[in-house]
Amino acid sequence: MATSLMSGLIASGYAPQQLWVSDVNQALLQTHAEHLQVNTSLDNQTVSEQVDVIVLAVKPQILKDICLQIAPIIRQRKLLVVSIAAGISQTSLAKWLGGDVAIVRCMPNTPALVRTGATALHANANVNDEQKDLSENILRAVGLALWVGNEDQLDAVTAVSGSGPAYYFLLMEAMEKAALELGLDEASARLLIQQTALGAAKIALESSESPATLRLRVTSPGGTTEKAIDSFQQSGFSDIVGQALHAARNRSIEMSTQLGAD
Repeated sequence: MATSLMSGLIASGYAPQQLWVSDVNQALLQTHAEHLQVNTSLDNQTVSEQVDVIVLAVKPQILKDICLQIAPIIRQRKLLVVSIAAGISQTSLAKWLGGDVAIVRCMPNTPALVRTGATALHANANVNDEQKDLSENILRAVGLALWVGNEDQLDAVTAVSGSGPAYYFLLMEAMEKAALELGLDEASARLLIQQTALGAAKIALESSESPATLRLRVTSPGGTTEKAIDSFQQSGFSDIVGQALHAARNRSIEMSTQLGAD
């Protein structure tokens, strides 16, 4: 995700020299330096001394140690902290970083890798308007970015868009299996399914109408699509989706409790 953000920012017009990245993996840093021309360091404090915004793009399990390590510099320089670490609340981040630190917590998703991501953001009370704009610009470099009014809504965002790509992949996987059973070869089935998914998403994005209305438009009475939709619904499709999203939301809440401040 960090690599996607850097690539997106550079594509949006930011100079590579404005960007710094730190990592314990020297080989990875070398790759970033060669391919993106960004500044690199093995030391988090060095990076913190050079930038105005810190993006925390690390595993939640190690985030506390990193925050405690760079907290004095963040407080001294009054840096904006943008966290894309799943399951770590602003309360936990504030406890580890200390004081009145400006924190924006984000929930991006994996399509950010191809700059078609969907990211929700929430800012704490210490984030000013200029910092909000800066945070939004960073995430817009890899796709759509929108603000939620309550941090708790990020758990729902996790269930909808954070985990969402896997749901579509699961549907595509099931469609491909059925297509093979119907006699299509794997390459043709996969390409047809991928292009259909892309086309449906594009129609939905460019239309002001609801998914239900769009579905009805391609569901002719007595036709093949209606037969398939009826089969989906008789199997409890809507209930299955609802249960899945609630399960993902509940797990996001559990993770926040397990990984948060202690």
